[in-house]
Amino acid sequence: MSNHENTLARDDLSLSRGALAERIARWTEQQAPLETEVPGLMLMHYEEPTEPMSYMHEPSICLVAQGAKRVLLGDEEYIYDANQYLITSVGLPVVANVVEASREVPLLGLVLKIDLRAVTQLMVDSNLPISRTQQTGRGMAVSEVSKSLLDVLLRLLDLLDEPESIPILAPMLQREIAYRLLIGEQGARLRQIAAAGSHSHQIARAIDWLKENYTQQLRVEGLAKQAGMSTSTFHHHFRSVTAMSPLQFQKWIRLHEARRLMLMDHLDATSAALQVGYESPSQFSREYSRLFGAPPLRDIKRLHQTVQPNAGEMGA
Repeated sequence: MSNHENTLARDDLSLSRGALAERIARWTEQQAPLETEVPGLMLMHYEEPTEPMSYMHEPSICLVAQGAKRVLLGDEEYIYDANQYLITSVGLPVVANVVEASREVPLLGLVLKIDLRAVTQLMVDSNLPISRTQQTGRGMAVSEVSKSLLDVLLRLLDLLDEPESIPILAPMLQREIAYRLLIGEQGARLRQIAAAGSHSHQIARAIDWLKENYTQQLRVEGLAKQAGMSTSTFHHHFRSVTAMSPLQFQKWIRLHEARRLMLMDHLDATSAALQVGYESPSQFSREYSRLFGAPPLRDIKRLHQTVQPNAGEMGA
């Protein structure tokens, strides 16, 4: 591609990005974050950097038209701005915050959930090759954004102006978005998760089980057997996808659910600890303080003073 063609391509990408920012700004003028009428689509608008918040990040594509965000998965850092998108192929516990935003140039972005069953069906319908490798990789990555991806996202946002068309056209556009992802730089990551029988797919099923059964005593040997792996192999692949061990993953879910119970349902620390599966309130308090930086009572008091109840639900 010549220098002139490169310049034209960059200009086209900039125009699409600007159009996306304009639409997000218009729809989030009165409310942000905004859950839209399009299933699985949320719009973001922040006018200043935010404090780090932790939450379970579901399979999705996250993109900002301007501004920048930072996501921590374990000890790994992912920063993305208007030139990249973040893709997550399994549910992962993360800590995230807005790092670039101002009143003059707010962060404007979107989160679109990925339906892995629809991705699997698309792979079958499109005869897309399925990687036979058993290697596993992180369930999260940052990639360069393309004009083709921006343009289909623009068409999806345009449906907000004609809500009567959303039930018919949104699934078609979401299918096209999935296709763009599958043939793009991170396509192999999605295919591994969606392909039944792969190690990544088995780890994704184990993650779903942990999210549903976090109060139960964790027997990694049994979970590994369900996945058709030895315990050591299961540990290796689980850490490859999530950047943490199964026990750390379960602990994260338990502590966050206990925090929610104390904040929203006004449970005391001991009751919340027992409800999420802890047998020792003192162990709960130690691990809670290690994760959140303060004992339960002090942390919840601070949250009531400074954080809205749903503040931790923003997408990455």
